[in-house]
Amino acid sequence: MSGPEFRRFGHELVDWIADYFDNIDELPVLAAIEPGDLKAKLPTSPPEQGEPMEAIVADVDRLIVPALTHWSHPSFFAYFATSTSGPGILGELLTAAFDNKAMLWRTSPASTELEEVTLDWLRQMMGLDPGMNGIIYDTASVSSMHAIAAAREGAEQRIREDGMSGRPDLPLLRIYISEQAHSSIEKGVITLGLGQRALRKIPTDIEFRMDARALATAIEEDKRAGYLPFCVVATVGTTSTSSIDPVPEIVPICEQHALWLHVDAAYAGSAAIVPEFRSILAGCERADSLVTNPHKWLFTPFDLSVLYCRHMDLLKRAFSLVPEYLRTPEQEKVRSGSDYGIQLGRRFRALKLWMVIRYFGHEGLAARIREHVRLANLFASWVEESPDWELLAPHPLGLVCFRAVPSPVSESDLGKLNEAIMHGVNSSGRALLSHTRLHDKLTLRLSIGNIRTAEAHVRQVWELLNEQLRSRR
Repeated sequence: MSGPEFRRFGHELVDWIADYFDNIDELPVLAAIEPGDLKAKLPTSPPEQGEPMEAIVADVDRLIVPALTHWSHPSFFAYFATSTSGPGILGELLTAAFDNKAMLWRTSPASTELEEVTLDWLRQMMGLDPGMNGIIYDTASVSSMHAIAAAREGAEQRIREDGMSGRPDLPLLRIYISEQAHSSIEKGVITLGLGQRALRKIPTDIEFRMDARALATAIEEDKRAGYLPFCVVATVGTTSTSSIDPVPEIVPICEQHALWLHVDAAYAGSAAIVPEFRSILAGCERADSLVTNPHKWLFTPFDLSVLYCRHMDLLKRAFSLVPEYLRTPEQEKVRSGSDYGIQLGRRFRALKLWMVIRYFGHEGLAARIREHVRLANLFASWVEESPDWELLAPHPLGLVCFRAVPSPVSESDLGKLNEAIMHGVNSSGRALLSHTRLHDKLTLRLSIGNIRTAEAHVRQVWELLNEQLRSRR
């Protein structure tokens, strides 16, 4: 693409993106298409000759946008509501232009050193101690898997050298999570070859937090059975309810048995940059590792996950492999990202987070998170005040779990009613909710974390919910 053509379409696309955000309220949050609709409109074979950019951009409008679920829509309340931001998008643009592969310091000094500085800024903002060193991966699934791998390396069973299969000398390794832990932990256990048999799920209390006494009992039982406990994963901000495991109670159990404690704070970790919410990380100063996702609640474009780890030597020992063609004169004096994970090439992800932090500042980011929590509390207050609705879990941050309970609907019919209400709201295109199941009750989830969400959007979804309820009475 020639310079003039790149400038022309670059300007046009920036204008297009600005218009997209200016008018996003008018778009349906959920794509109003059926499976296969987009594929049916696309050619089945690639073009023989190049096509003009005008035609490609026109097809973005005609084909792609109608097939999008708009995660940046201010009425996107599903899963964990996230959104990108202007400085983050511009950071991605520069990352694509530089196209650095940050496998070694030499191949991208800027990426290597900016990552270290930016993650130390974030560490300070979250109130984590200097013993935590950060490294960027793509998602929390991958970050947690690397933490478990480091924990396994720390078990000193020569698994890197000898593997796990066919070893009569290797006892069953055990890892502990709560029943509310994210499924990515189980996937990581599977991927690392530990097997689902290695995973023990600990029951939770009435607030859906890991039962620390049950954890202690489980570890003692497993040791008596000849198993080798090596890791506990606590969650700060569970996926279903945003519950916060009692890390201060879990820490001494881990220390007593010399177990690695990994904290999954993928969602809630960002909230710790707000001084009055920093207590959610109580006890984490004694954890071995912690993951948080700036792409969830720090308005940074997906994907960017940060693993903070106290034992970078174990993480490096688990993954470092340097063939001759990657050896450089400075390798003993610098940190190379490829030594700390399964990837060789790594994207220059730190740039967009650096730009977001600089553009908004600590106070600007904290103010937005604080407002999201206020809006969640406001919505929860409406639920509590209404005889037709009830809360089903605590709401410490930006997530509210609730359901409709109109009289005289029986308990057996409430699940169908709430599912119908959710689908009615979602199919309207004016808002998007998701669900979970708590104590076998279908539960609606409203998550507030979008940088464009205002009180008017929260009031609108409350009105939509009540409209759907009235229509089904």
